[in-house]
Amino acid sequence: MSSVRRIKVTCIICPIGCEITVTIKDGEVISVEGAKCLRGRKYAITEVREPKRVVISVIKCVGGDPPTVSVKTSGPVPKDRIWDVMRLLARTEVKAPVEVGDVIIKDVLGLGVDIVATRSCRKS
Repeated sequence: MSSVRRIKVTCIICPIGCEITVTIKDGEVISVEGAKCLRGRKYAITEVREPKRVVISVIKCVGGDPPTVSVKTSGPVPKDRIWDVMRLLARTEVKAPVEVGDVIIKDVLGLGVDIVATRSCRKS
């Protein structure tokens, strides 16, 4: 017996926020309805197959002003690995100075993305 599922997704690619319905039969996408552009269609398919997010957080900046530095992943990570990344970031410290764009962790957890500073931290 084949199973058909309809999953509703709100696209976040642009401000329109299309309400997209993805129909899956036996694990395969058979239709995508409601996307006003190809980028929205691609987003919806990815969202139902393998949802990913960019992770944004802060880490401790030892001897720095401010005492923390904001960081983010250089690209999206699988949603089911976000907490693994967050646990690692909670234990991560850097020494001041740090500049915007500095790679803090290369290829975090083997996910193919880096942790990058999004704010500078001067020596205090």
